[in-house]
Amino acid sequence: MLSVKNIVKQYATHRALDDVSLEVEKGKIFGLLGPNGAGKTSLIRIITQITAPDSGEVFFNGERLNTKHISQIGYLPEERGLYKKMEIGEQVLYLSKLKGLDSAEATKRIRYWFEKLEMKDWWSKKVEDLSKGMQQKVQFVATVLHQPELIILDEPFSGFDPVNADIIKNEILELNKNGATFIFSTHRMESVEELCDNIALINKSQKILDGTVDEIKASYRSNTYWIEYEGDYPVDSNDIYDVLQTENVKANTLVKLQLKENRTANEALSLLLPHVNIHRLDEVIPTMNDIFIEKVKGKNHE
Repeated sequence: MLSVKNIVKQYATHRALDDVSLEVEKGKIFGLLGPNGAGKTSLIRIITQITAPDSGEVFFNGERLNTKHISQIGYLPEERGLYKKMEIGEQVLYLSKLKGLDSAEATKRIRYWFEKLEMKDWWSKKVEDLSKGMQQKVQFVATVLHQPELIILDEPFSGFDPVNADIIKNEILELNKNGATFIFSTHRMESVEELCDNIALINKSQKILDGTVDEIKASYRSNTYWIEYEGDYPVDSNDIYDVLQTENVKANTLVKLQLKENRTANEALSLLLPHVNIHRLDEVIPTMNDIFIEKVKGKNHE
């Protein structure tokens, strides 16, 4: 759906984006990750045509990005953009008209979403009377009301308690199931693992990692396992594995092992089983949070 090719953006002496390219597939949830100041917001502003790149191109459904695509994109910014003194219902109605909806259709959709998200009594409230999480609900409705093909969410769970965060997460999944494509920018790595199909990691204005979440996690596997066993047996390093850590768990022993090259977990178990009772074996799979920290720290170190 979205193809970003060799984007460069310079602000005075600061290069916000340096030859960044990425591909967002139709119907996917794409995670755009990076530390503060990495360039994520600059890229989002180019995609939403708030600013233009100094060089490079963006294509939307195979066409060079242009003003007609604005109505096909929904954008929830990290900075809240609601008018504090304006009534909620009138405000969402106004914003929906900017996206091309007429009053009758917009009102019908607003009432649907307000009821769905338990906001039906909010029409005459003002933004300044709402909590941060309630304001976020209003802005989410304004973002998706015109049924955009591409929905860009920048820290969408900011300000939400766990219950409302779960409600919005389920709405994102339902919209995605019905065909909407998402770009999801967040620092919450647990949300990335739960929601995203693909990710790109930007740091210091450059893309340093991209791919599917499963492929990236698999590429960072280190053949490390936790084994919990019962019995009195010294699990020493040998030609099959190295012992990284040993702990006592009640009457059992918990050992962290790293297999040597071309060795398998079955070989480690075969060595141990004649001597102990194995209670569990768990592979140590790196989280997206682990990978994020490793890549960003490594890049900063370089």
